[in-house]
Amino acid sequence: SLANISPTTKIILEKIRREFISQVALGVFEVTSEEGVDIIKKKFEAEIKILISKYFANLDEKTMNMLINYIIRQNLGLGDIEILLRDANLEEIVVNNAEDPVWVYHRKHGWLRTNVILENEAKIRHYSTMIGRDVGKDITLLNPLLDAHLLTGDRVNATLYPISSKGNTITIRKFAEKPWTITNLIQSNTMNVEAAAFLWLAMQNELSILIAGGTGSGKTSTLNVIANFFPPNQRIISIEDTREITLPNTLHWVPMATRLPNPEGKGEITMLDLVVNSLRQRPDRIIVGEIRRQREAEVLFEAMHTGHSVYATIHANNAKETIDRLTNPPINLPKNVLGALSLLLVQNRNRRTGRRRTLQIAEITDTGDANVVMQLDVHNDVLKKVGEMKRTRETLNLYTGLSDKEIDKDLAEKTEVVKWLVKNNIDNVHDIGLVMAKYYIGEIDVKNLDALHTVIKRAHAEETKGKA
Repeated sequence: SLANISPTTKIILEKIRREFISQVALGVFEVTSEEGVDIIKKKFEAEIKILISKYFANLDEKTMNMLINYIIRQNLGLGDIEILLRDANLEEIVVNNAEDPVWVYHRKHGWLRTNVILENEAKIRHYSTMIGRDVGKDITLLNPLLDAHLLTGDRVNATLYPISSKGNTITIRKFAEKPWTITNLIQSNTMNVEAAAFLWLAMQNELSILIAGGTGSGKTSTLNVIANFFPPNQRIISIEDTREITLPNTLHWVPMATRLPNPEGKGEITMLDLVVNSLRQRPDRIIVGEIRRQREAEVLFEAMHTGHSVYATIHANNAKETIDRLTNPPINLPKNVLGALSLLLVQNRNRRTGRRRTLQIAEITDTGDANVVMQLDVHNDVLKKVGEMKRTRETLNLYTGLSDKEIDKDLAEKTEVVKWLVKNNIDNVHDIGLVMAKYYIGEIDVKNLDALHTVIKRAHAEETKGKA
């Protein structure tokens, strides 16, 4: 495997790489066009194969392809870091300097030290420069901080020495290739079925929800999950710094992303710019990656007051702290405007075990206080009902005419559908979107949910046929 290539073989491969670089010639089209990337790779493969055959005789096809990929990765990618980027179990990849090995954050095991060491500080700086160049940004001694993203969507932060005093750094937060779904959250015990049904009820009836939590607690993942409950006949606009949200293909969805200024300080598109712009696009739902500043919060709460449903995240550790953050500098909203928000969901990552859990689900009262409806029993690792959803019932009674009995019946139906999704391991975001679409148009019989298997299989067959 790539991880087991011996030091001696790596020396020979480096010699091949340098010889290859001195020989290869690329045209303008290959360098500047999207099609050129594939042309370059094919050209590289053919020429590298000839050079490898000169130094290594009688290689089998598997070994030859492995060595070709190694050399291509050293030229076009991030070297050995590329191996780590392909590991679906890793959430974070961290380069602290050239002396220490690369560290990773594993979904199950937390922080782990790898056997990958970058050869020198110049290599780290080269990778940082390459990442920045791909998205039109510079990292220099004059501007030694970089926030960017890989072409795959993974978020990147980089710093240069002496700002980071032990050496140049790169931190990569991986973009989830397979978005989390409600099935995944329940199977991992992050949330229970009752909480999922309650949130679905709120989402269906256009109640605005704010998701709070600390760094790495799963705020954005949870936001993505509950967005799967949107009805298919509504216009959704998402606004993020870096694209992380992935919604079902059944939805009417317009994703938007901010843009940092170029080296001359021009061309910046801020979160506020996009929020204001989104209000002119007749959205039914607005998703915002994170609330950070006062003006963003003011515009979002004004949108809630004017009838738009808003879903966003914020850094805070519990319901009370979230209210405090919203009503104190730097956000500093008047407490009486918080009543436009319906629900507050708090995510938590246990610092001892690394487990992510829904810590609290709270209603926001008319006075801007939090009424906690569900709370995590940390000792027993169970999300328990600790209060009545009083304001939610009042809102639904007032605006939909649903009685308490009808609300309870609706919750029971949704609970059965969620249980079926979990039992049958339906964890593809588009499959869940299809189930939601069928539910909203009345084509689901709660007493015969297994009929959904046929619906999903038919959709898969049509998708395969369309690609053929």
